[in-house]
Amino acid sequence: MDLSTRSAISRHLEEMVIAYWHDVDFRWGEGAAAHYTPDAVFVSPNARYEGRAQIAEFYAWRKDRGDRVNVHLVSNFHLHTLDEDRAEVHWICTLFAEDGPAPQPAAPPIAISRVEDLFLRQPDGAWLCHERRWHTLFRGGTRTTALSPAEMAERLARKGG
Repeated sequence: MDLSTRSAISRHLEEMVIAYWHDVDFRWGEGAAAHYTPDAVFVSPNARYEGRAQIAEFYAWRKDRGDRVNVHLVSNFHLHTLDEDRAEVHWICTLFAEDGPAPQPAAPPIAISRVEDLFLRQPDGAWLCHERRWHTLFRGGTRTTALSPAEMAERLARKGG
């Protein structure tokens, strides 16, 4: 693969990650599930969501909790490996968040994490995230949000899923 193609794919994937977090931060993640393959996995130190339905339900749960101000900053984006249909990217997420309406008092980030994503090119040419794994490097005072497996099962059962 030539350098210009590799650079274009890298930039495209970075823009996708940034757009994803913009949706999460300012639209409650309403379009978040569409970022993933149907069988995707989202793994953090305190949660695991499998498939689009669970990922969508996590963001619905977050919205149901009430006001929360959050900003996910994406930096140090690195296209680690790339072939025709697979791309592994690593990046840093710096998260500022607090329950309640804006504005919130300024504070240090609640988490800084190294994130490893695996994107797969779909038959239509679109790239979708198949796996997102979080590795916490620093943690602040405010807790990150997570939906337990039992809570997830209960919410999905109520919806008939």
